[in-house]
Amino acid sequence: MSPTTLHYFSSFFLLFIILSHHSNADVGTSSRYSPPYLPSGCYGNEATQFPSSNLFAAAGDGIWDNGAACGRQYLVRCISAEEPMTCIPDQSIQIKIVDYAASAVSPPSTAGTTMVLSDKAFGSIANSSAALINIEFQQV
Repeated sequence: MSPTTLHYFSSFFLLFIILSHHSNADVGTSSRYSPPYLPSGCYGNEATQFPSSNLFAAAGDGIWDNGAACGRQYLVRCISAEEPMTCIPDQSIQIKIVDYAASAVSPPSTAGTTMVLSDKAFGSIANSSAALINIEFQQV
């Protein structure tokens, strides 16, 4: 290989590495739910289960894992919605799973989502008047 060819190949390879975005995040959907939040599917009537930030969620069937999701923490961000300008740009939150969406005391704004965010969590990443958003989420 000539030095010029090697230089171009190296430059292309370096550019490819720099521009490649590796993500371990998953994509799903989220709705929201309002109080009352107790009893929950994870910790019953234990009020201390909720983080002080009130950033928590109920797990949908896709991540529930027969209750193993209880206590898991996820980074979540809104990536799109049916209505433009719903997502709050560049906003991510860390939530804790405290409930199972299928048995939550309060009904979700939309059933069958990956996770159902508390009102506070949902409003932190999206316009709270929306019923459904597309999310990117990653367990931490």
